[in-house]
Amino acid sequence: MTGLANTPDVTALAPKAKPFTEAYRIMSSRTIHPSAIIADGADLGPGVKICPFCTVGPKVVLEEKPELVSHVAIEGRTRIGAGAKIFPFTTIGLAPQDLKYKGEDTETIIGPRTQIREHCSIHRGTVTGTAITRIGADCLLMACVHVAHDCDIGDGVIISNNVVLGGHVEIGDRAVLGGAAALLQFVRIGKGAMVGGVTGVPADVTPYTFVFGTRAKLVGLNMVGLRRRGLEKGQLHLIRAAYRHIFTGPGIFKDRVAQAEEQYGADPYVRDMLTFIANPGRQGLLTNTASATDDGDE
Repeated sequence: MTGLANTPDVTALAPKAKPFTEAYRIMSSRTIHPSAIIADGADLGPGVKICPFCTVGPKVVLEEKPELVSHVAIEGRTRIGAGAKIFPFTTIGLAPQDLKYKGEDTETIIGPRTQIREHCSIHRGTVTGTAITRIGADCLLMACVHVAHDCDIGDGVIISNNVVLGGHVEIGDRAVLGGAAALLQFVRIGKGAMVGGVTGVPADVTPYTFVFGTRAKLVGLNMVGLRRRGLEKGQLHLIRAAYRHIFTGPGIFKDRVAQAEEQYGADPYVRDMLTFIANPGRQGLLTNTASATDDGDE
């Protein structure tokens, strides 16, 4: 304890911190914290807000009014859409986890108004794929989502916490993925489909259906999603009849699809399902159904 009485008060010698709002550099209509590192060549649109400790690479384009909340790293040839919001410790456009990648100038695109929450990782495309990793408009990626190279995610998609997408995955508009789901590379998720939480998806999921299970099985239609689209009860009945005919009816699958085409093909939602089935992907179509289906009471 000796000598402490003579110790100077170092806090009194330290400069006073400026208020948080005063610490930002106001550059034209852009707001950039001085701790952010913006490479020469980065294209910053009007209204950009870049918060503390972000890094933005030389080939990055930030359109009008996106916000990087803090500790965000964006590299490569990456475009962030207008009004997008990127939360702390997210990385976008970094090199893919693909041993074939040799530094090619590939791309990442994030659509307008999309929100990407904490600790997400989104890797740029590869020349052996489409060379673009794309996320559409008005999406929500919750914390700790991984989007691998060459994924193509549509508009209005919701991806819950800890979901893992393998390379080349395609997800249609307004699909919903439950927490901790895992999608094999090249899998396609049809528009309006729902994947349950903690579900492994090894094959393509037909539009507007609902899959669930440790290894995904069809358990019915995504009736909640269909109702939210404002469909009338009669149309819901028709779509459900088509689904049951295709996936749970008697006979050969190919024949059931052809019969559904004749009976229900005029409905636009059934047409989406049939078109998806008629254009198979590399992983094939998920047709296994759970022992009991529950696609709603309508």
